[in-house]
Amino acid sequence: MENEILFTEKQKFSQWWFWLILIGINGLFVYGIFIQVIGGEHFGDKPMSDVGLIFSTIITSMVSVLILNFRLETIIKKDGIYVRFFPFHFNFKHYSWDNLSKIYVRQYSALLDYGGWGIRLGIFGKGKAYNVSGNMGLQLEFKDNKKLLIGTKKPEQITEVLKNIGQLKPS
Repeated sequence: MENEILFTEKQKFSQWWFWLILIGINGLFVYGIFIQVIGGEHFGDKPMSDVGLIFSTIITSMVSVLILNFRLETIIKKDGIYVRFFPFHFNFKHYSWDNLSKIYVRQYSALLDYGGWGIRLGIFGKGKAYNVSGNMGLQLEFKDNKKLLIGTKKPEQITEVLKNIGQLKPS
């Protein structure tokens, strides 16, 4: 029963403005290919070569596909918390209850506390954060005074699971 999953959550980037920017950038490069490579007209005041334009389009498309595959996965089991931010972590990182002094759900500001979304380092002692959207997170404070915030869209469920297994350690 040690490996029984008590909670699981998978999150992806869901900010509409973020996707709008990516679509705009990729659309601009594809438009450039149609104008310059297919249409034969120069694209821009100082156009790059056709090969350079095609290469740049491929690179921006690949980066967009990579970002599309970013996902934050959180699992709570009886032996601890497992988290993975794919594709930066291929394997789950395990945080044992024994190494944690405080565990609680809190509200945060991704921009003000951590400077944005993704794998972030907070300023002024906030610690590290793994987040993709929203403003709620599972705060882990370790016995060595390090901190990790894991973003969640299911704060009530996490709180309930932690209460049920006796691991909710409020601030």
